[in-house]
Amino acid sequence: MLPGIATMRLRVVAVPVGAIIFLMGIVWFLQGIGVLPGSIMTGSEFWAVAGGLAAIVGLLLIVGGITGRRAVPPKAS
Repeated sequence: MLPGIATMRLRVVAVPVGAIIFLMGIVWFLQGIGVLPGSIMTGSEFWAVAGGLAAIVGLLLIVGGITGRRAVPPKAS
């Protein structure tokens, strides 16, 4: 497999996985601070912190997937 294809596949996967982790983190954060009631997670400081960290990781994956290094085509000789 060509190195550029592997990098592209990784970038294509990073964006949707990052989006899922980001959204999950937002939900956990909102439950942790008590905005989304109806769960055992509601009002728990642990879930507020875990959600905030998950949202940051998800955002970093999205940004990294979008702005990651582009594959450099080989020089013609």
